[in-house]
Amino acid sequence: MEVVLALTIFALMGGILYGAFSLGHRAVEKSKHAFEKNQKSRSFGDLLGSYVRSSYPYRESPQNPSVFYEGEQEQLIFVSAFSLAMGGRGMAKIQLSWERTDQGPGPLRLEEVVPVRLGAEVSEEGIRSSVVLQEGVQDFRLAYLDSTNVEENWVERWDAKEKRLLPRAVRLSYRNAAGKDIRWVFPVMINVLAP
Repeated sequence: MEVVLALTIFALMGGILYGAFSLGHRAVEKSKHAFEKNQKSRSFGDLLGSYVRSSYPYRESPQNPSVFYEGEQEQLIFVSAFSLAMGGRGMAKIQLSWERTDQGPGPLRLEEVVPVRLGAEVSEEGIRSSVVLQEGVQDFRLAYLDSTNVEENWVERWDAKEKRLLPRAVRLSYRNAAGKDIRWVFPVMINVLAP
């Protein structure tokens, strides 16, 4: 009888310890997954922010006063003074685009081309790197803060050839694969520093 009672107590203690260990292990895995997800999101924001903040008013030629900066709702092409391929220095042509699929969600892609070549200069030479920043992006939209207005006025497209300057900021908004709405605003530092 004493042996049966001891085995029963031992089995109960083993079950309680296993449950506690299993619960602790699941909590650690869940927090690790959340940390990795937040770290990816933060890295994505830091990388994209570095490019956008370093937007440069690049002219296609010395004779042409217009600036190269093509901003649409689902795509942005511009020249940045930040180049990851050049170790953070040097000019690069950047393209941020959302590749929508027939099913709806698609990847958000960033492409960097070094050296910068525009218009008639475009060729296949140079370094071209591309990275998918986020998978499963839905309802992606870019907006541009009008630098010609004193009031806060966000516009859906920005053509620097017409305006001859860069926007004050770029707002990026989308819904991620988990259905969470994400919105980031990146200031364009060349406009912030200009008198």
